[in-house]
Amino acid sequence: MKIAPSILSADFGKLNQEIAEVEPYCDWIHVDVMDGHFVPNITIGPVIVKSIKSKLPLDCHLMIENPEKYIEAFVSSGADHITIHQETCDDLLKIIKQIKDLKVKAGVSINPATSLKTIKHVIDKVDLVLIMSVNPGFGGQKFMLEVLEKISELRAQNTDLDIVVDGGINEETAKLAVKAGANVLVAGSYIFGAKDRCSAIAKLKNVKI
Repeated sequence: MKIAPSILSADFGKLNQEIAEVEPYCDWIHVDVMDGHFVPNITIGPVIVKSIKSKLPLDCHLMIENPEKYIEAFVSSGADHITIHQETCDDLLKIIKQIKDLKVKAGVSINPATSLKTIKHVIDKVDLVLIMSVNPGFGGQKFMLEVLEKISELRAQNTDLDIVVDGGINEETAKLAVKAGANVLVAGSYIFGAKDRCSAIAKLKNVKI
């Protein structure tokens, strides 16, 4: 089980300190990049990504329109994984190839209302599929149970794929996601809102199903 704290819920006034606190216990650092167009929020760009680069893989989730214009900048700033949204790409295969050509891992993400059928043609080309379990844009939302069937279907077809679940993850919803087939959990407020962040991460890593 891999745990990827989402810095969307961290204190942006001391991001490096926040990351350093969780770094020894987790596997990736998840960075939500939002443009205020595809989702109703604006977060950070490549300059901030460069400033927070640590020893852990930086997992950049591009919740933006026209992601192909910015991929190279994020990779140059230290991104190790680039995940794009099906909903913002006219040519997924072309953009996935663009990511792969930069020698980083490529991922594709879908929103809760988006069918798995829309990414069927690219699943064998990516390193990870990110299933949104909330509508994207803000942290602290409630996990949408209807995505569990989607996770199960994806896992049944792809045994080796990293299946990432992002949104509303806590100890209870983690059990549901893992039972369905997820092997990477993105958690923001559950980790950064905890008094004991090490313990919070350990609970997710050791979920019993």
